[in-house]
Amino acid sequence: MKVKRWSHHSRFKKDIVRGKVALITGGGSGIGLEISTQFGRHGASIAIMGRRQQVLDSAVSALQSLGIKLLVGDGCWLLGFMGDVRKQEDAKIVVESTFKHFGWLDILVNAAAGNFLVSAADLSPNGFKTGSMSSPLQLWILILSEHSQCATKHLNISKREDSEEAAIDSVTRNLALEWGIDYDIRVNGIAPGPISGTPGMSKLAPDEIVNKACEYMPLYKLGDKWDIAMAALYLACDSGKYVNGTTLIVDGGLWLSQPRHLPKEAVKQLSRAVEKRSRAAPVGVPTSKL
Repeated sequence: MKVKRWSHHSRFKKDIVRGKVALITGGGSGIGLEISTQFGRHGASIAIMGRRQQVLDSAVSALQSLGIKLLVGDGCWLLGFMGDVRKQEDAKIVVESTFKHFGWLDILVNAAAGNFLVSAADLSPNGFKTGSMSSPLQLWILILSEHSQCATKHLNISKREDSEEAAIDSVTRNLALEWGIDYDIRVNGIAPGPISGTPGMSKLAPDEIVNKACEYMPLYKLGDKWDIAMAALYLACDSGKYVNGTTLIVDGGLWLSQPRHLPKEAVKQLSRAVEKRSRAAPVGVPTSKL
């Protein structure tokens, strides 16, 4: 079957989010980096948060090479903050630093994630905490407690594969209702399907099962990080001003199919193989699709 190839050319005006300030957790790699890239290329001022200084520095350099500079007055600023979104003290420092430098915040994107392949019966308490939904909620509450009049848009990036993400979808709807009434804040989610070139894809769907999985995909191919970034841009700019409490599924229709269940023992074997490769792989910044 011949698959149509789409060009990575944005249909949005290049200044569609000019004047907006966006804080993106997990913005130094994977989907988060692509969102940072596209928001910056479309005029937003960007603050990215990440756990690893090396990755963060590489991301900042990559973004600056695209013309997204740390310069006051050119209409597009860039800052990078090292911190773990799961730690309240780190989150507080990043939030306060963002407001100190920019004066306000328009968009929060929760793209930080902890991905690993494991069956529910083998999930440890620490493993559950790694992917806990409390992290994005905690960050947003910190913003509301001090700057409730500044932030207007909130995006959660989540998979659609486990109870944790189902909980995030539920909280997204509830916060859209409560914060829409109290603060005029829109809260939406994006549910990516299998996206190529991401850390999550390498861990959750390694090469051993990707080729087989493509057979279940209506479009017969993986998505790109660019696809998720465009969805985020749509929800964050005025084109999505009346969209609230929605989780936008961007998976090429995969959720409509019914892939074969993977036996528990196979999950364990794949988990060990993926973790071994992950620890041996060098740390770097994925190539951004432009």
